[in-house]
Order: sequence, then C-alpha cells, then structure tokens
Amino acid sequence: MRYLFLLNPAAGRQDRTALLDRAARAALDRAGVPASGWEIRRTEYKGHARELAAQAAQSGEPVRIFAAGGDGTFNEALTGASPYPNAAVGCIPAGSGNDFLRTFGVKEEFLDLDAQLAGGTVTIDLMDTSLGLSAAVCAAGLDAQVASGAAAYRHNPLFHGEAAYLLSALRQICGPLGRRFRFEADGEVLEEDILLCAVCNTRDYGGGFRAAPLARPDDGWLDLVAVKKTGRLKILSLLGRYKQGRHFEGDAIAPELARWFICRRVKELAITFPDGRGPVIATADGECAPVDKLEISVRPGAGRIVLPRGPYERFTAARAAAAR
Repeated sequence: MRYLFLLNPAAGRQDRTALLDRAARAALDRAGVPASGWEIRRTEYKGHARELAAQAAQSGEPVRIFAAGGDGTFNEALTGASPYPNAAVGCIPAGSGNDFLRTFGVKEEFLDLDAQLAGGTVTIDLMDTSLGLSAAVCAAGLDAQVASGAAAYRHNPLFHGEAAYLLSALRQICGPLGRRFRFEADGEVLEEDILLCAVCNTRDYGGGFRAAPLARPDDGWLDLVAVKKTGRLKILSLLGRYKQGRHFEGDAIAPELARWFICRRVKELAITFPDGRGPVIATADGECAPVDKLEISVRPGAGRIVLPRGPYERFTAARAAAAR
C-alpha cells in the first residue's frame, strides 16, 4: 500500500501546509510506513490535485490518497482517482466548508491522521453533473448564489467557514429572488417558481445546511429537495429549519411545510429554466458556475473513499444493518 498526501496551500484562511506536512510525516512514522511508501505533494494550481491523484493511481499499485483542503480539493482528487479500482481517497478538512465529511462524522475525527491511516475503504455513489463529477451535492438557485458569494469571505478573519455562508445568504436574500425551474426527473415533469434546489448524494452543503437528512451515499438514489419561491419573511423561517434539517419529520417533509417544498428520490434529473432570463448559478461540491441546463445522474458504487477508523466502523455497521 502506498500513501499520497495532497496539501492545498490555498484552502482555508491561511496556508497550513507546513503544519499538515509535519503532522502527516509523524503519523506515517507512528504507523510504521517506510519512507519509500509515501509521498507528500503541495498543489500548485486549480486541477493539480486531480492530475496528481490520477498519476498516483495509474501505477496499478494500491494507493490511498489523502486530500487536505476543502470540498473542491477532495472532489479533484476523487475525480482523478475514480477510474482506478486500486485507488481510494480520504478527506483531511483544511478548507472553509468541508461539508462532505459531515455525513460520516465530525471534523475532529478526520483531522486525526492516526485514525485516518488506521481507517478503511468503502464504496459510495457518485453523481455525473453538468459541472463534472460530484460526491456530495449539486445545487442551483439561491443556495448556489450563496456558495459563490461566500468565496469572497474565505480569507476574512471575521467571516469564514459557516459565518461566510450565513453572511452571503443574508446578502443574497436582499436581492432578486426565485426563478422558473422545469424538472424532468425519472419521467416525471414539474414546473414551479423555485427559490433554491439541491440534488443530494450526502446530507449537507453550503457550510452545514442539512438539505437531505435522509440521504445515504451508498443507496443508489439521489435526494432532490427544492424550496418554492415565497416572500422574504417566510424565507428566513424556512431557511432556519432547512439549515438544521428540521424541514423533515420522519421520512417526509413536515406537513406544515409541504406547500413550500418539493422532495423526490431520483436517479436521473434534468433542470432547465424556461423564464428566458439567462443562466442560473449552480454549484457542485463547492465549485460554482453559470448554467443554462443542469443534468445529473447517479453512478452507484463508483467512488472509493477512505474513512478514519471511527467513521469507518460506524458506516460499515450501518451498511450491514441496512442489508439485513
């Protein structure tokens, strides 16, 4: 087994690569991994993590790749490694969001490099989207605008992480709201005025908004959750519950909120915007871009990820229980 650590100096508020380099070397030494069995690289430009992950996986030798950065860095490494069954990718949270890991555990567990090296590999579903491969959430509308706006606060010492997303949300709510969305989902067609929508493989995005509390990244389904356009005062109360995942009760949208939400489990989805007002901002795993059409489909079991020991044990136990 070989180990590759990819450290992104642009992630988070400040460059933490020197600290992460020392921590990785110490953990590898404690684990008894010989110097010939590991490599630590710093990424130098956007897309570099994808290139380095693909290069490491192409040898055919079993390799675990640990991406230290935000969701974008992890996504790059996973994209580069995904065609190779000998490679698996782990997440070391060093970015502003790191929403992907929330489905499996807490940040502290993923920062424990001893637990990372002692962890295990699991398969998860991935999403093919118009923005590229995604492991977590692809969204469009207000939520994507918030993610795009939050990037402006990434290096601000007062507003970072979840605070950046919340401040961006407040600014976006003061602007124009809502677009006409047309959903074509597994043969069903819906058309509504929509505030925001998220297609979820995992539960969280946008700095901790729990859009799909029931989403499982290994069940072969995607969870579509959309919020219909409404007034600004109502938006604030809806987003409060949406952030905490309290828009669900049991396995369905809370009855008193049903008029404002669309919820479906889908395998393929196309979203267009028939109001003629041009592109809509979309985001996949934290990366944002304008789109005229958003196409998303699930790829069951296409991803191989590394989980630290605690999250790995919980996830495999839950998977075994669900199979019984």
